[in-house]
Formats: sequence, structure tokens, C-alpha cells
Amino acid sequence: MGLFDSLMGRSQPAKPNLDALFAVPSAAITLEASLGVKPTGRGSVAFRAPEGQAFARVIADVEQLLTATSNPGLEVSRDSFGYTWLTVASADVSDLVNALHAVNVSVQDAGFGPQLLCSLVGFRRDEQTFALVYLYKRGTFYPFAPVAEPRRDNILEMQLRDLLADDMVIEKDMTRWFPVWGAPGL
Repeated sequence: MGLFDSLMGRSQPAKPNLDALFAVPSAAITLEASLGVKPTGRGSVAFRAPEGQAFARVIADVEQLLTATSNPGLEVSRDSFGYTWLTVASADVSDLVNALHAVNVSVQDAGFGPQLLCSLVGFRRDEQTFALVYLYKRGTFYPFAPVAEPRRDNILEMQLRDLLADDMVIEKDMTRWFPVWGAPGL
């Protein structure tokens, strides 16, 4: 970043800490022991997919890597905001996190790191599903517990925030806890 950029208030985007996802298996143990919560076995990565052959090759490489190593269920979809979601299914939360990490590293190593939006891992308690969402640009997690759009279970989200504070870096600014309605993997 040059002097002119500094004077104009421009900054380089933060580089995501992709290894932060490895806090999720520990958080899953805490959730199960404290609240009887179980992982759904699904998680996803959201990114703004640029057009072009290079990015299509990255997605093909990710699919080949994942199917060669652990053969998880894999889906690619687009939401109404133009984000691409790569959804992974695996019964083991550690394998799921490894697969999500592989997706993130592949996207970043191909030079598309700034297009990463978030990753989420789904959980279920009785009939309620919720997610732990990782924000790349902030390097933090937050819980998202939808009830029915536009309602969220704020009490559960606060409970999860407090419960997981020792397991992972929780986003302190709750205005950054944006809803991911209808996110694949939730």
C-alpha cells in the first residue's frame, strides 16, 4: 500500500486466517456437553465467484481433491445475492472442517482470497438448526440461529456466544452478525 492510498483512506483487505476453522471441532464438543447439540454434518463456504476459466478450474480442482481424499457430499449453488456456496456433507465434524478448510485454501491460493465471504457449520438441537459462521474479513465467528425469516433466536445466539467464548474468537460487534437466510448447509 502506497502513501497515496494511506492519504485517501484506502486499505488492503485483511488476509483471512483460514486455520481458525479448526476451532469448530472443540466448539462442537462444548456444545454437545453443555446443551446436547449435535452437528448436522453439513457446512458451506460462500464466496463471490468471478467469471472465467481460472475460477472454474479452482472449483473443479476442489471437487477432485475432496472426492479423492474423503468423498464427502458436495454441492455448488448460487444465492439471490450472487454468492456461490460450496456445500460439503460429512458425518464427522473434523472431516467436515478439513473439507471446508481445503476449499478455502484452494480459493485463496488461486488468488481469489478477497472473494471469500464466510464459512458455516450447521448444528441441531431438537428441531432447531443453527450455524457457527466464520467471517473471513474479520477473523471471527458468530452464531446464527434462524427461526423463520426474518426472526432469529437471539436468546440462543447470546447463549452460544457466551458458551463458546473460550473455544473460538467470537465477533464482539453484533451488528456484524448478519443473517444468512437459507444458506446451504444450515
